[in-house]
Amino acid sequence: MLMNPIINNYKKARSAVLEQIPRGHLIAAASLAVCLLLMLILTPEREASPIAEPVAIINAMNSTAAIDSPIPTSQNFELPNADALFTPIIEEASSEPTWQEMTIKSGDNLSSMFARAGLNDRDLYELFDGNKNAKDLRSIAPGQKMAILVDKQGKLQELTYFKNVLESLKFTRGTIGFASEAITLKPEVRRSFREGIINSSLFMAGKQAGLPNNLTMELANIFGFDIDFALDIQKGDSFKVMYEEQYLDNKKIGTGAILSASFTNDGKTFSAVRYTTKDGITHYFTPDGKAMNKAFLRMPIEFARISSGFNLNRLHPVLNTIRAHKGTDYAASTGTPIRSTGDGKVILAGRKGGYGNCVIIQHGQGYETLYGHMNNFAKGINTGTRVSQGQVIGYVGQTGLATGPHLHYEFHVNGEVRNPVTVSLPQAIGIAGNEKDHFLATTQALVAQLEDLDHANHLAMTEGNTKSN
Repeated sequence: MLMNPIINNYKKARSAVLEQIPRGHLIAAASLAVCLLLMLILTPEREASPIAEPVAIINAMNSTAAIDSPIPTSQNFELPNADALFTPIIEEASSEPTWQEMTIKSGDNLSSMFARAGLNDRDLYELFDGNKNAKDLRSIAPGQKMAILVDKQGKLQELTYFKNVLESLKFTRGTIGFASEAITLKPEVRRSFREGIINSSLFMAGKQAGLPNNLTMELANIFGFDIDFALDIQKGDSFKVMYEEQYLDNKKIGTGAILSASFTNDGKTFSAVRYTTKDGITHYFTPDGKAMNKAFLRMPIEFARISSGFNLNRLHPVLNTIRAHKGTDYAASTGTPIRSTGDGKVILAGRKGGYGNCVIIQHGQGYETLYGHMNNFAKGINTGTRVSQGQVIGYVGQTGLATGPHLHYEFHVNGEVRNPVTVSLPQAIGIAGNEKDHFLATTQALVAQLEDLDHANHLAMTEGNTKSN
């Protein structure tokens, strides 16, 4: 029983020690021991996990899960700052260039477009250096588009200038300078048909029929040699037109040329077909091969109103004296385009007394035309310039002796003035005899299609009326 005295002595010593420890501390220690024991019993064994990557840790710290399950802390403990624990990891910047699509606005030039894209004059110089096609970029216009490719170093890599939906110009950086490529898309061409009856004007009738404005004007040009659309149009006149429409990716992008048309004025019908001669010249002809166009247009301004006619005894509105009015005045707003009524050579483009800014064109065979009071001349119109029928030569104004904006137009035959409205206009040359068979074989189908479309429309209208009754 030697162990009893030892055990008794141990118990006495333990009691003495415990009596020296405050009762609250003893309770806390006991509780801690119990908790540790429970943790050892309940916690399953697991393999050691590798240390997470720094980015994963940072993401976890910023994740919703970390926010939803906060770590319990005391007032004297703070979570470590991730920036202090890890060296920040910066993703390597992508080297892929980025595209910028831009629409040209009023007042823009290439320099301002480059500035908006973050480019400078050096990029502009590099683009133009040794590249002849770059000169086209000086003619950019509002509404056109441009796509610019710039790399991460801010250098221009590629530029595409969209002139229109079909034509574009592409510049690509190479080892030396920029290479250029002209791109032309080919649209799908479909044929369309329109017809209308005039109640007030050709323009309104065309609009009601769904005919594009530019084709309404072209229709007037085709028949303008036989019909004065300012004086001859009557209520009940009618027209039929077959023309081309252009599609790209099954989307309509524009209209093409009139292929065949007819116009009925005061009970008389005129017909025209489009034909390209063996010489490559495209004109409109009657179905039997006569030229639709005479050597001169009847009017130098489309859809203009005559404000003062030809009168050799007229009282001049400015000078207030009897002074012959040797031409016809067409009232129009300032800036309205003026067309040459025939092929010829400009023998004067400048100031001429009371005519103000004036153009005189010599057409050969004793014919001359004069255009006065212009606001300004069209680009490229100078003394000695060759012009073609219908070409814009200037714009309406009121320079010289004029009380308002209008065009004064004169028609001279062998040096004598003639009334431009009533003068007999010489006929242009029609289809040559050796080409007549080819012309008929080509154009008769167009005439037949126009008539077939007309019959089909009338049949559809008749059937519709029958069903409705």
